[in-house]
Amino acid sequence: MRLLIFGLGYTARALAGHVRGAGGVVIGTTRDGRDGTVRFDDAAAVARELAAATHILSSVPPAGEVDPVLDAYGSALRKNGAWLGYLSSTGVYGDAGGAWVDETAAIGNGRRNARAAADMAWQAIGARVFRLPGIYGPGRSPLDRVASGMAHRVDVADQVFSRCHVDDIARGVIAGFAAPPGAYNLADDVPASQNAVVAFAARLLGLAPPAFVALESLSPMARGFYAENRRVATGKARRVLGWSPLYRDYRAGLRALSAMMSPPITRAAPAPASNDQR
Repeated sequence: MRLLIFGLGYTARALAGHVRGAGGVVIGTTRDGRDGTVRFDDAAAVARELAAATHILSSVPPAGEVDPVLDAYGSALRKNGAWLGYLSSTGVYGDAGGAWVDETAAIGNGRRNARAAADMAWQAIGARVFRLPGIYGPGRSPLDRVASGMAHRVDVADQVFSRCHVDDIARGVIAGFAAPPGAYNLADDVPASQNAVVAFAARLLGLAPPAFVALESLSPMARGFYAENRRVATGKARRVLGWSPLYRDYRAGLRALSAMMSPPITRAAPAPASNDQR
């Protein structure tokens, strides 16, 4: 296997580690060609890697209304013949009022219109599109945010999100190497409120739960996040990919991350209580 990854972000790096651990070769692109990667805008070098790749995955999000990978290399990808994959987002489903959504649900009705358009464009060229919820893992989890004093709880009732450990996402993509094209949701089994997750992370660290903050105090982007409410169903990934999450809920995932931390996270002092803490 020779896997070419456009955009070596957090999730793509985890996937690269799994593939290399199994004996595969991984080549990545970045904007600046750092750490032995290929510069995204070096068309000749990218063309050579496209020709050599057996598998090609994009983790690059839209830039404005444009998918940068399809815009620059879409013609070559359509002719390539390699396995194609794309890391999308469950945000394409928009707000479901807390209901379960699967791959048959309509997309493009929320705040991720450009992502939904890219999702469909990748499917149109035969890609396996992995729709991902909130992603957490080593170095990027509620444990890290609580310990650094950056976590908070938001005063919003009945808000539910899905999430997935980064290693479970990597396992899902690898399972997709033998799967037919189409969209696949990857998420754990227990959608939960962000407040419950943050409170559990604080308990694992022996800290008081962080303060509540008012929704109006958040940035417009963060308020948009809390404007959507859905539970992500993964029946198709289980049936077609033979995949199920190793970390079946946030408690299992955070416990595993807590046990892995060496040296232990430095525990920050709890943030001062606000007037609307409860």
